[in-house]
Amino acid sequence: MAQTPSNAAAKKRPATKSTPRTQPAAAPKAVKAATKPAAKPAKEKKVKVVRDSFTLPKTELLQIADMKKRAMALGVEVKKSELIRAGLQALSTMADAPFKKALGNVPTIKTGRPAKA
Repeated sequence: MAQTPSNAAAKKRPATKSTPRTQPAAAPKAVKAATKPAAKPAKEKKVKVVRDSFTLPKTELLQIADMKKRAMALGVEVKKSELIRAGLQALSTMADAPFKKALGNVPTIKTGRPAKA
């Protein structure tokens, strides 16, 4: 079968048309890639949460309950773990002398579960 001039031209058309199409399509992608990082902030790495148990004297547990009531009076709903974490943040910002004094004010208690009465 002999190719007619129209068939030869038809085969050439997609090759010539695809070149201009890919160039404009590539330009918007480059613009999108440049704007995406500005639109989305970098994701923070999730902190792994660990469950732990510890022993507290009943008086200190009551102090936590009192601090929860105090927070509620201020319009802040807080959990026990959040209070403890806030205390850790406060301790971590202390200078060495007040930190040592605060640790000295905490009595040592026997660890483990209390004996059944």
